[in-house]
Amino acid sequence: MQRLTFLWILAFCSVGSFPWESTAVAQIPVEDVWQYTFEPPAGGWSKVDFEDSSWATGTAGFGTHGTPAARIGTVWDTSQIWLRKSFRVLNVPKRSALLIHHDEDAVVYLNGKQVASLKGWSDRYDIVELSPEDQQVLKSGVNTLAVHCRQNNGGQFIDVHVIDVDAVPVLPKPPRMTKPFASELLTQWGATLTPENAWTEYPRPQLRRPDWVNLNGEWQYAITSIKQTEVPAKWDGPILVPFSLESKLGGVQYLLGDDEALWYQRTFIATKAAGKRTLLNFEAVDYHAEIILNGRHVGTHVGGNDPFSVDVSLALQDGQNHLVVRVEDATEKWQLRGKQALQPNGIWYTRVSGIWQTVWMEQVADSYIEDVTIQTDAESRSIHLHVDFAGREMASPRLKVSVFDSEKEVATADTPSREVSMTIPNAKLWSPDSPYLYQIKVQLLGESGQVVDTIETYAGIRTIGKVRDKAGHLRMTLNGQPLFHWGPLDQGWWPDGLLTPPSDEAMLFDIQYLKDAGFNMIRKHIKVEPRRYYYHCDRLGMLVWQDQVSGGASPPWTRLAPDPQDAAWPAEPHQQFMLELERMIDSLENHPSIVVWTPFNEAWGQHQSVEVTKWTENRDPSRLVNIASGGNFWPAGDIADHHQYPHPGFPFDANRYADFIKVVGEFGGHGYPVAGHLWDASRNNWGYGGLPKDKAEYKQRYVQSLEILNRLRQQGIAAGVYTQTTDVEGEINGLLTYDRKIIKIPAEELAEMHKSLFQPTSKDDSER
Repeated sequence: MQRLTFLWILAFCSVGSFPWESTAVAQIPVEDVWQYTFEPPAGGWSKVDFEDSSWATGTAGFGTHGTPAARIGTVWDTSQIWLRKSFRVLNVPKRSALLIHHDEDAVVYLNGKQVASLKGWSDRYDIVELSPEDQQVLKSGVNTLAVHCRQNNGGQFIDVHVIDVDAVPVLPKPPRMTKPFASELLTQWGATLTPENAWTEYPRPQLRRPDWVNLNGEWQYAITSIKQTEVPAKWDGPILVPFSLESKLGGVQYLLGDDEALWYQRTFIATKAAGKRTLLNFEAVDYHAEIILNGRHVGTHVGGNDPFSVDVSLALQDGQNHLVVRVEDATEKWQLRGKQALQPNGIWYTRVSGIWQTVWMEQVADSYIEDVTIQTDAESRSIHLHVDFAGREMASPRLKVSVFDSEKEVATADTPSREVSMTIPNAKLWSPDSPYLYQIKVQLLGESGQVVDTIETYAGIRTIGKVRDKAGHLRMTLNGQPLFHWGPLDQGWWPDGLLTPPSDEAMLFDIQYLKDAGFNMIRKHIKVEPRRYYYHCDRLGMLVWQDQVSGGASPPWTRLAPDPQDAAWPAEPHQQFMLELERMIDSLENHPSIVVWTPFNEAWGQHQSVEVTKWTENRDPSRLVNIASGGNFWPAGDIADHHQYPHPGFPFDANRYADFIKVVGEFGGHGYPVAGHLWDASRNNWGYGGLPKDKAEYKQRYVQSLEILNRLRQQGIAAGVYTQTTDVEGEINGLLTYDRKIIKIPAEELAEMHKSLFQPTSKDDSER
């Protein structure tokens, strides 16, 4: 190999000006388009005449986001990559060199001749001057560069250019990626989706009215500059609501930039009724939404994960109406985004913009029931309701409330108060084994006793608490009895719908599988699901730990170590965080299935921990608070939560955690790839602890984790959360594949394995 001369090492990103850059005319224009493959090519791949048309086409550089000084044009996260490109030389310079930023063992060929073999990796661009012999290989006209590079672990990057040493170019910033990765995966429900059957179920199960209009289906969309505030004159094409702009099922698959606005439009027919109001409801829009009806601004909403309503009565017209929604979504910065990422990789997934849950409309009375808050108590067998009214203020409103056990009315009240408490004779308590729901009718009555408005809802009578066992460990209780919480980490992502399940049936499939598998709990991870999700958990008997959606600045992650830190948040982002936390609790608090609120996860956006804990406890004293699952532990709330992979563990400290329920909030993550059901077969699909050699080893690892968890249960651990329900993008650690077509471990087999976790830890516990 000829001697290579390193002229300079660039100490910062290549996108800026080089310190050695001259004013000489460059004789070698920058060419950033390559052919590439992740699979070992045929022999002769480095030769000039090799046929590479079957290789993929990508823009330099190639690697993973976050690699120092890298400019990523195409993601490369496999173990090896082969690259080829043609570039033109106007005149052969006197001194030629490679401008290269590389990972391990980068081998470079110029016109079929090896001109460099670089060991190790770099974290910047180097200029590697060609030897006199290699200089002669370069010619005027078209030349061919071929590169092979490999990567062992961590961030990775490869980018190579032939340059004139006397006219070093400024490498351009790679063009913004506008298309998400287009996986071929499709669920069985996505395959049968049409504009006519897109989420046709009533979206608000706990405040139901019979008359409503579903506005899901085919809309028109447009992408404009964020500076544009006028409704577009031209639309770009159809989009299927309620699926996001980036999703396959939405039909667009475009990545919205933070300098762009997303517009929607559709028309609908309506009839204005005397004495009625019309409410336009959005179950979720990510992230900043402006609503325009018939040219009139009718509402604005900020927050991507909560439902909101707009009274459009004044703007509504008899006959045809024109609805426009304008959306801005920066995805990162301070806004709460959960697992969404501008550059998806590892545990971070494809971002979502715009409408991603049901849009619908209902007509209500001029005075109407806006909300009902339900609280229950297992000891007194009682149901308490607080009812909020909206619209025209009534002089002397009354409430009539009826509670039904099947068709039989078991309690009733008629009162001028907005607070109603009723004791249910011989009440059936709600639990995972017996998820009984009482149906409730609430009527708003006028002065003469006429019915003004009626809604239907339901309640499960149960009480959440904690108690010390014989050994002094705190355990969670349901209706006064200790209950070990055992469930999966559940991301709620889909290969075709991303954040949006392809259908209600698809969403139910996941819950039913977990129920059949012997889990009694789901940790809903960094996502708020459609409200029907929690309705299904209510009726099937599945406990839910509900995470708040994360975002913003994070402190150093110290887990359960002493002296934790909080991130410093400005006042405005903190206020928005608290507003979205309040909205989440407000929209979900009636669901008996939800038993734990988790404001933070693994220090992501963790700030003002003690203050947020106290606020959450005061806002909902009926549930337990897990202030930071796996995150920086503060002596606040009810739970000390440790994450450990692949097998569970807990750093027991009798003094620090004596007054807290001890749980393993994440563990497992055992990966198992299933060919034909991978989001992207060419990338490094991964699981915690490396991948097993076969399915038998995969199951053995799962059983080993269960055995360790059961021993931890004997030592005082009150709950375990296994990662995870399904594969998600590059994570292949699900019990189901991402498309839900392959069940890696059958539910009945899991249910048998899980029985040991519910055996009494002592005679004392079994009698509680």
